[in-house]
Amino acid sequence: MRRTLVKRPRRERFVHEALMYRGEEEYLAGVVPFVRSARAADQPVLVAVPGQRVGLVRDALGDEAAGVVLLDMADHGRNPGRIIPAVLRRFADDHARRRVSIVGEPIWPGRSWAEYGAAVQHEALINLAFAGRDAAILCPYDIAGLDARASADAERTHPVVVTSTERHDSATYGDPQRLAASQMELPATPAEASTMSFTVASAVRRVVAYEAGRAGLPSDRLADLELAVNEVATNSLIHAGGSGVLSVWSERGHLVCEVRDSGHITDPLAGRITPPVESTTGRGLLLANCVCDLVQVRTHPSGTTIRLWMRLLAS
Repeated sequence: MRRTLVKRPRRERFVHEALMYRGEEEYLAGVVPFVRSARAADQPVLVAVPGQRVGLVRDALGDEAAGVVLLDMADHGRNPGRIIPAVLRRFADDHARRRVSIVGEPIWPGRSWAEYGAAVQHEALINLAFAGRDAAILCPYDIAGLDARASADAERTHPVVVTSTERHDSATYGDPQRLAASQMELPATPAEASTMSFTVASAVRRVVAYEAGRAGLPSDRLADLELAVNEVATNSLIHAGGSGVLSVWSERGHLVCEVRDSGHITDPLAGRITPPVESTTGRGLLLANCVCDLVQVRTHPSGTTIRLWMRLLAS
């Protein structure tokens, strides 16, 4: 079936595109004109890409790079759940009265399978988080280095796909909320995990501190993890019938803390949008996303499971 070429709209309020590239030449051919076009229109531009890609874009832009915010996505977006609130929406909110253009690369070769699933959720939820916003977001995908599934998932999470030869509407773009909810089920809790039921948050903090000490988690990271788990457990106590189940184990160089309860998170953007200043709720999962190395959320009418990952060694 022949795909229809689509011209980039000049003034559609929100545009979310996947850029499929092979090698540095195609990467720069997609990213640099996007940035230069936005700068020519006097739009604020953010480029958040992993590792060496930052220097590659900076060098290609030359003197023009001075007008662009450049971030290492491998650092700022290590946890995909952090990208919308702490990177993309923060930048857009800082320029709330202007159209913004963003290059965001949340998926790259070397992401763990757990991180990949969270990143696909993130890509789907961008469409909800920026609905109606005056913004253009271009998401590069290294199709030569990524698993074949990444291309298919990019088509499902982006309304428009760009390649080196064409720009077309995605034939498989789906409902963002449904896609985010349908991502991979979590593996079973390991049999060796330390598990306890809880009805008070203080008991959770004590167990996390003990298990973190046994695993060798640095003290500064322990403080962040205790705070994050406390917030998630408190949500269980307040919103899920007053109890939950905590499990803690080590996996692939991380300490993992899992909180399960009988509640159901109905807001797909929970933990990804900063609540109004006057709001007294809505910050627990957001805080966890901002301090943990990975947060996985699976929620159904029958219950919710949240896993918080923290690297055991600094990197």
